Amino acid sequence: MLCACLILPSLPLDVFARARPPDAEARPFAVATGGHYPRIVAADAAACAAGVRAGQLVSAALALAPGLVLRDRDPVAEAAALAAVAGWATQFTPAVSLAPPDAVLAEIGASLRLFGGLPKLVARLTQGAADLGYAARLALAPTPLAALLFARADRAVTVTDAPGLARALAPLPLALLDADPALVATLAAAGVTTFGQACALPRDGLARRAGAGFVALLDRARGLVPDPRPPFVPPPRYVGTLALPAPVANVEALAFAVNRLVHELAGWLLGRGLGVIELSLSLAHERYVGVKTGVAATGVRFALASPAREPAHLSAVLRERLARVALPAAVESIALASEATAPLAGRNLGLLPEDGEDATVPLLDRLRARLGEDAVTRVAPHAEHRPERAWREHAELSPAAARESRVRLDFPAPAPSGGAKRGKVESDPTFSPRPLWLLAEPEPLGHHLERAPWVLQDGPERIESGWWDGRDVRRDYFVAVTPRGETVWIYRDGRCGFGEGDGEWFLHGVFA
Repeated sequence: MLCACLILPSLPLDVFARARPPDAEARPFAVATGGHYPRIVAADAAACAAGVRAGQLVSAALALAPGLVLRDRDPVAEAAALAAVAGWATQFTPAVSLAPPDAVLAEIGASLRLFGGLPKLVARLTQGAADLGYAARLALAPTPLAALLFARADRAVTVTDAPGLARALAPLPLALLDADPALVATLAAAGVTTFGQACALPRDGLARRAGAGFVALLDRARGLVPDPRPPFVPPPRYVGTLALPAPVANVEALAFAVNRLVHELAGWLLGRGLGVIELSLSLAHERYVGVKTGVAATGVRFALASPAREPAHLSAVLRERLARVALPAAVESIALASEATAPLAGRNLGLLPEDGEDATVPLLDRLRARLGEDAVTRVAPHAEHRPERAWREHAELSPAAARESRVRLDFPAPAPSGGAKRGKVESDPTFSPRPLWLLAEPEPLGHHLERAPWVLQDGPERIESGWWDGRDVRRDYFVAVTPRGETVWIYRDGRCGFGEGDGEWFLHGVFA
């Protein structure tokens, strides 16, 4: 067993500050306790450089940094952020548990081979936490409690075997344990301040004076007794909320914060083997704007052409969609939610780097995000004998429809007005040939036939339909070759009868 502990020591600050780009020029920022005599809980680097420290009165902090931006601590947001990190971590292992108030534990021993070994897995965990916007520390140990203690002590050690565990735990202070502070103080008064000193005491005497629970705590850390922990169960639907350190009135400035939530969503999707089909983004505005109060949140909802979970793809689509949003007021927080998901099928890897790549779906998503939901449409076949009505145009691009539009365009697709629209040549030998290009409107051939004869190669194929809707047709279609060598699709109109020499000729399509 190998347990990884990801601890977030500055979580009260990170729930606000992670929405701010690291290179942004911003005023010093800190989180306070609130109340009548608020004190500083955590401060960013700029505030610390000005002399602001944790535990300091807010009045003293403002004297040192007059431009200090303050937010009250939000325990609810911290708990939600810790759960979001746990959901993100399920992509590496299903054995994830919470260690409130600021740590996540994950059993990664069974995942080492899948991720290419311990160094690569540690690198992915560390980089992933940074992508989420947290200043995280990682510790590894054979037991969950030992990993938690190493992370709290900020010890850069990796203990993978039980024999070395007791030696690594020995110098850790007892104050790191989740034990009664009064008990820890009593032991300190007797000169017992470290883990090793407590373990060296007679076991029965320690149990009588400190209690069996304290002894069991020491045993769980050393792996002498089991340490079962309730597993974290990811929510069935992803909903991520991110509070901004200061109101933002520029849509472009929101893209960085949205990217943080996208990485959370991608980890949640990967852990569940899903791809997202439909997303919603909610932008909560300032409560007071001039004389107005309670400005309604701006909602952005859109669908993807195919299930996706790659952060780069989702971030690109969201940036394009945000560029079309007009903000009625500055934004204080953002929320990203998965409205619809679907299983994401695996694909075989190719020998070449570009094998298996499909740039069509990301392009469709970006075009729809930039131009609007109805700007990009699909052409799908329709059960109709009349060629000009054997297709339909749809604005909605569901995953099944998107696959159908790429795979099953078996009929020519004429343009609704003006010009010609491209279709696909029917390759099934049981069907009559269909042209690659179909004219929007059939063109009379009277004056063309008078100049030179056209050679008929295939036909006739009779199409007689439409009597029920008033647009009935009676046509005999032929494949013909023009005097210039072009292969075309023509028909003779038989609505007035198909007697010899009767019926006007029309050009309806071109094969090449």
